[in-house]
This record gives sequence, C-alpha cells and structure tokens, in this order.
Amino acid sequence: MKILLIGASGAIGKIVMPEFTKNHEIITAGRNSGDFRVDISNTDSIRKLFEEVKNIDACVCAAGDCYTGDLLSLDEEKLNIGIKNKLLGQINLVLIGQNYLNENGSFTLTSGKMADKPVKNNSSKAIVNGGIHSFVLAAALELEKGIRINAVSPGKVSDIPTADLISGYLKSIEGTSNGEIIRINY
Repeated sequence: MKILLIGASGAIGKIVMPEFTKNHEIITAGRNSGDFRVDISNTDSIRKLFEEVKNIDACVCAAGDCYTGDLLSLDEEKLNIGIKNKLLGQINLVLIGQNYLNENGSFTLTSGKMADKPVKNNSSKAIVNGGIHSFVLAAALELEKGIRINAVSPGKVSDIPTADLISGYLKSIEGTSNGEIIRINY
C-alpha cells in the first residue's frame, strides 16, 4: 500500500513511521521536512501536494498546531491557530484529497483526548479535536469510491505505550472501519 504520511517528523510520526515502512511504501510530507513540503493550513499547498504525489492508497495526517493556554488568555486569534491548522487543515486534506486518493483508499486524521476529556488550559484543543471527531463521523457517510475515514484520538503521546499508538493507526489504515474515532489510552 502507498501511504502519504503528513507530519512524519513530529512526535506521532516518528513513532508510527518505522512500523509503516515494514509493509508499505511511505511518502512523507511536512512543513519543513519530508519527501514533499506541505502547509496544511493552505489549500493551494495541499492541492499541489496531491498533484505531485500520485497513486495514494492512504493519507495519514499526524500534523497540526493548536494553542495551549487558559481560557482567559484565549481569543479569536489564538483559537484560529488550531482551527485553521489542525481542524481545517485536516478537513481540507480530505476535501481536496478525495479527488486524488485511489478507490477504496482511506484517510486517517489525528485528534486527541481533549475532545472527550478536556483539562484546564486546553479549551482550544477541546474545540478543535471535537470538530475533527464530528467531521469524521459526518464525512464517513458521504465519501465515494469506497474511501474510508477515521480519526486516531490519542492521550498524551509520552504516556501511551508505543504498540498501542501504532496499533490504532494500523487499524485505521489496514482495517475496514469507517467513521470510527479510535481512542488510544485515555
């Protein structure tokens, strides 16, 4: 399977990449590193990526910035960091990428436990991750060509057993689930 992994140099990407390469062809993309450059907050950049990378079976996004800080410091500008990058960035990967992905392909987005179990100083992450969950549930009902979509929703990466995190991503990529929020250790 040919997998486009966005965010391969990030915390999650570094964990899952070695396992993905055992059985799959991996193409990496990132803002500052990888086989291709992409800024997921920019639709032109996303479109250019999909035009350059051909014959993709799965698109995995483990990238996306989001503001962390208390509610009193949160304003529209800080909230838009996560909305424009992590939320809309991943949504636009699907909206644009669905036209390029192979038949019966899949999208795996990354959210996080703050959607279900927010903690202090993470209102922005709760909003963004909850939005990703809702988008995955709704998009799964409408994607065509047999394309599936799921979200992996991990707890704090440093607290998760590596095998569990890898297993969650492989379940989305290699399995048959569609519209699932794959919660990892929380």
